Amino acid sequence: MTLTERQQRWQQANTLTPEKLDLARQVLDEIRAGRDVMDALRDYPLHGGGYLTKAALVAAYRQMVDSTIIHADGRLLERIRMKPVRTLSGVTTVTVLTKPYPCPGKCIFCPTDVRMPKSYLPDEPGAMRALEHEFDPYAQVESRIRALTNLGHPTDKIELLILGGTWSSYRRDYQEWFVARCFDAMNGSITAAPLPAGEREGGEGKQNSAPSVVNLSEIQAINESAPHRNVGLVIETRPDEITPDELRWLRHLGVTKVQMGAQSLDDRILELNKRGHDVECTRKATALLRAAGFKIVLHWMPNLLGATPESDREDFARLWIDFCPDEIKIYPNQLLASAELNEYWQRGEFHPYTTEELVDLIADIKPNIPRYCRVNRVIRDIPSTNVVEGNRRTSLRQDILEEMKRRGTHCECVRCREVRGKAVDSETLRLDDLVYQAGAAEEHFISFVTPDDKLAGFVRLSLPREDSPQTGMSDLDNAALIREVHVYGQSLPVGAEKAGAAQHSGLGTRLLEEGERMARENGFSRLAVISAVGTRQYYLDRGFERGEYYLVKKIN
Repeated sequence: MTLTERQQRWQQANTLTPEKLDLARQVLDEIRAGRDVMDALRDYPLHGGGYLTKAALVAAYRQMVDSTIIHADGRLLERIRMKPVRTLSGVTTVTVLTKPYPCPGKCIFCPTDVRMPKSYLPDEPGAMRALEHEFDPYAQVESRIRALTNLGHPTDKIELLILGGTWSSYRRDYQEWFVARCFDAMNGSITAAPLPAGEREGGEGKQNSAPSVVNLSEIQAINESAPHRNVGLVIETRPDEITPDELRWLRHLGVTKVQMGAQSLDDRILELNKRGHDVECTRKATALLRAAGFKIVLHWMPNLLGATPESDREDFARLWIDFCPDEIKIYPNQLLASAELNEYWQRGEFHPYTTEELVDLIADIKPNIPRYCRVNRVIRDIPSTNVVEGNRRTSLRQDILEEMKRRGTHCECVRCREVRGKAVDSETLRLDDLVYQAGAAEEHFISFVTPDDKLAGFVRLSLPREDSPQTGMSDLDNAALIREVHVYGQSLPVGAEKAGAAQHSGLGTRLLEEGERMARENGFSRLAVISAVGTRQYYLDRGFERGEYYLVKKIN
């Protein structure tokens, strides 16, 4: 099936005709009367085959509320919402891709497709959306927000995830324009001018020979009170791109989290796979990001050329010495036809792990992940048709959880302990402080935990030592750093309340106060927070003031 055919089928299934809306209203009446959602949907098949989508139910619900046929019912909306897990971490993630552009890396495992930025394939879900919108950032964000709204998700708190190879290799005027267009879509306005044709092509990433075509600060200021506020901005890059100058630029753009491909912590493996940097480079980049308050996501790849399941187990243990990422993505190396690694396999020099070997490996290492780290992924969502040999299952996370259950082991990472949609009684919460050394910083993972050991919220407080890398940003002079404040539960609209919802129990404020107390006791005179654009007002209301790149509070 071609991409066009796949898109046409998707559009046909999701087009809301008057007949579908009428049927959806009948299904809603049954659900309101107590029927199970899926049972009710199956009792009303569509003419010609298939069933209504939950998006149709949400559209019918909104139409009935607008027409005062029924009263707004948050519990009903929760029941019919599509994939509620998307917003159970407290924010709504919107993913966009940058245009196709050369990457400085020459990694042999990376797929190449001229239609896509390096390492992405056109039939991956997010990539398909980007391709459909010709990589226009405004169109990607606007359409995704609209789709999430149609599925019943709140979209007033957006974590923007920018993917597409190595962000730092793109021209800076393109980067600034791209971010501005994303903010325009969240703001519901168009202020960023089209990027001149010549600037859409080629050029060195860190050069900016053309004058800026946007007033990014002005656009960001609008977002502080916009209908879709940016509560996190994420980019992905390589360790050898991280410098103090690059970090200042990222803060200018509003970036709060950096994904970085470590891939392996073995120099021999990195060299065999033509990664282009060594482990020390990753160590220095991680330390510099931490000193600047960024949240750190490392990518780790088992089954690289030269690795074995046993060497991967040893390599994974190195992540928690010095590096100590806040989040990780486990991306088992997949043998893809367009990657140079395919030639090694054809010569018999590379052997992909079987699904069983991968499940055994990850089930072994997952229980050892520290409680301060979140595992975002354990497999990349590459359609199995692209895989030449080896594991083709994209449901690897479920397979691993089943194997761990069989073994009687469990994971205590942040994701596995999130309170998610459960009600929270703030009176029963205990305050935990997990302290660990991460390079030249003392880290405090301060969290509120339920009686059954679920995370209701946490703050990441970093206390840099004297030998911490110098960032060159005066906001951080003698400052302890708040690198993240996160309160869990279903993402709720700004100002909304819900009984027992962790997001509206004042937990964030209490965590900030605890972080401030610890910073003061450790001799710091200031507390700096790496605020996203859309959360600035939250911190300003709690005594912080605007600095050049951070919000800062005097605490002596």
